[in-house]
Amino acid sequence: MRKRTGAIAMIAATTSIAFYSMPSQIEEIAQEITLQVTENQASDVPVTLVYIIDGDTIKVNVNGKMETVRYLLMDTPESKNPKTCVQLYAKEAFLRNSELVKSGTLTLEFEQGNTRDAYGRLLAYVFIDGKLIQGTLLREGYARVAYIMNPPYKYLETFRKEENLAKREKINIWTRLHYVTNWGFNGCLHDK
Repeated sequence: MRKRTGAIAMIAATTSIAFYSMPSQIEEIAQEITLQVTENQASDVPVTLVYIIDGDTIKVNVNGKMETVRYLLMDTPESKNPKTCVQLYAKEAFLRNSELVKSGTLTLEFEQGNTRDAYGRLLAYVFIDGKLIQGTLLREGYARVAYIMNPPYKYLETFRKEENLAKREKINIWTRLHYVTNWGFNGCLHDK
């Protein structure tokens, strides 16, 4: 069972939120988190899907508040970044992510010290009916392990194993030599 002490989660969440929020918003969000994460309570936070942005980002409703959620520790090819082309497998990653997030009960789990990115998006492990979506996308070759900013991470080794399975089997993003790099992906749809 995924558990965290309320005090640690509260400190981590409030610290991260403080960096990205106005003072009046900090108090409101901290109060919401206190209600969600109490001593010895599972850290799963139930959310309602609003829409899917791409293969590794969704918009959700958390206790009446709209939040953008970026999947922790993984990256899928880009389809909506104005600074890059539509990359190979971006549409497939989006479609697979869409299938997954619509297939059951959606919950989030947060990693201590890694709750928001530089754009203010929530960073989370995303679960559907208790199963990690990141693991599925990595295992099926739609994503790479990425953005390891502040280790340790609870599921990093699991994600690396899932990614390695897809690499060995040469599935999807792993079918093209030198397509996946440490910095992202090389290649656009018109390069096929």
